Amino acid sequence: MRVLVTGSAGFIGFHTAQHFLEAGHEVVGYDGFTQYYDPRLKRARDQILRRSAGFTPVEGMLEDKDLLTATLHDHRPELVIHLAAQAGVRYSIENPAAYINSNIQGTFNLLEALRYRAPKHLLVASTSSVYGGNTEFPFEETARTAFPMSLYAATKSACEEISHSYAHLFGIPTTCFRFFTVYGPWGRPDMALFKFVDRIQRGEEIEIYGNGEMSRDFTFVDDLVEGISRLSGSLPVVSESNSVPHGRDSLSPVAPWRVVNIAGGKPVPLMKFVAAVERALGIEAKKKFLPMQAGDVVHTLADPQLLTSLVDFTPSTPIEVGVSAFVDWYREYQSGAA
Repeated sequence: MRVLVTGSAGFIGFHTAQHFLEAGHEVVGYDGFTQYYDPRLKRARDQILRRSAGFTPVEGMLEDKDLLTATLHDHRPELVIHLAAQAGVRYSIENPAAYINSNIQGTFNLLEALRYRAPKHLLVASTSSVYGGNTEFPFEETARTAFPMSLYAATKSACEEISHSYAHLFGIPTTCFRFFTVYGPWGRPDMALFKFVDRIQRGEEIEIYGNGEMSRDFTFVDDLVEGISRLSGSLPVVSESNSVPHGRDSLSPVAPWRVVNIAGGKPVPLMKFVAAVERALGIEAKKKFLPMQAGDVVHTLADPQLLTSLVDFTPSTPIEVGVSAFVDWYREYQSGAA
């Protein structure tokens, strides 16, 4: 099968592309290598993918409509996994235009190209941030997402809705998946785990927001990729009625479209996460407690029942195992061995 992965040099895109290559598929990787964080990390991921004969790299931005259209025309992927996006809740306050350009305009360009050459299945990355100010836990896919607390969340929610309209109008089978605080080897430098490990190793103070009272439904990257892989073979079809299977399926009544949480449904308190980092490093952290940052939420907790019912899989990697895997990779990467 020929697979197009947008954002293939990104954290999740790299692991996803590698997974499909190892499964024997052809992968076309589309990435713009932006300056949001050190491009050397992206280039290092990309170089690993290029070792595979089944990998075809295309360097370009989602905003380049002509290149994106030509890539789809030339390679005609059967499966499209759309992971490229401007990420980060806090950065969306500093540079909001980047989110409009990449997430909304870029996704629109992809969907416009796909309306003329639809794949067998389109998977679109979304985020738990779309649940915003919801106070009912756990987060179910059918919950309202009308209260975004950051522009990042608003753009990802918009991508879900735009993809639904294209699924309805042009019959593109589409699954949007919402991921929850993904972590693991090759993670981004702007994410908490990378920052914690880097600063603790250097003997520097780590900043703990929300006074350490937050919790997150952490998802190890291998679990996320397994969920994506399994969902790729579970095509949505138009629901015949509003009474959908499993009682909470987000399957659309007017389009071959659904949204699915990919998470384990087992939140971890932030201080337990920090303790796991300290154990993996063998170093006690110097801590500075700070109030919540703008755009953040206190808790996230997924309802994973729809994912489990669709593909018989629920993320379950223990936080200690995942954090240790990251620390091992970090040390190798810093030594130049990764």
